[in-house]
Amino acid sequence: MAKKRKACRECHYVNEPDNQTCNSCGSSSLTEDWAGYVVITHPEQSEVATEMNVSEAGSYALKVR
Repeated sequence: MAKKRKACRECHYVNEPDNQTCNSCGSSSLTEDWAGYVVITHPEQSEVATEMNVSEAGSYALKVR
């Protein structure tokens, strides 16, 4: 079974399972308890990215607990 990826509680960026800090914001507050998934490729043109306050392309969790 594959390891669960971790979402950052601060910026919702989805990180690899072995990461101890977020690749996007550097926070160490990561969790496996998240739901929903969105991939943002062009944040400057995305209404979803604007709503989520995302400025970098990447994979983001919609709900992080």
